[in-house]
Amino acid sequence: MNIIDTPPITPEMPPNLLDYLRGGGPALLLTTGTDGYPSSAYTWAIALDGTHLRFGADEGGSGYANLERTGQAAIHIIGPNDLAFLVKGTARLLKAHIDTASPARMALYELEVIGARDQSFPGVTAKPFTYEWPAAQRAALTKMEQSVFTEMREFAQ
Repeated sequence: MNIIDTPPITPEMPPNLLDYLRGGGPALLLTTGTDGYPSSAYTWAIALDGTHLRFGADEGGSGYANLERTGQAAIHIIGPNDLAFLVKGTARLLKAHIDTASPARMALYELEVIGARDQSFPGVTAKPFTYEWPAAQRAALTKMEQSVFTEMREFAQ
């Protein structure tokens, strides 16, 4: 691949992305605002399989409103070992409130994947997207984050 080549869009998440997201990770939720411009919000995401990804959307936030209006979303993942992907699809609300996300108020969505694109760049190292919690709250917030991943994974329709 040379500099101007773009990796193809695959119809589902590839194994390396799936392996990373099975345990859950931080992500950026991308939606389209009423003005036609992109909107982004921090979130968490987990992969159930190659075509289903679950994520949170802040209740009352612009991403939530955009999802209600269009049902379209993209999730941007930057993980370890130069993992960089944009995953696109159709989102549907599964649960109005993720119970274990307190004090945050987030709804649980599921993305039906229509495509994933590798956005890594040969020879360039991307640093993983991570949340760094304040020292005084680190243990409690890390525990909450893991509880959110568990609830996302185990939610049954």
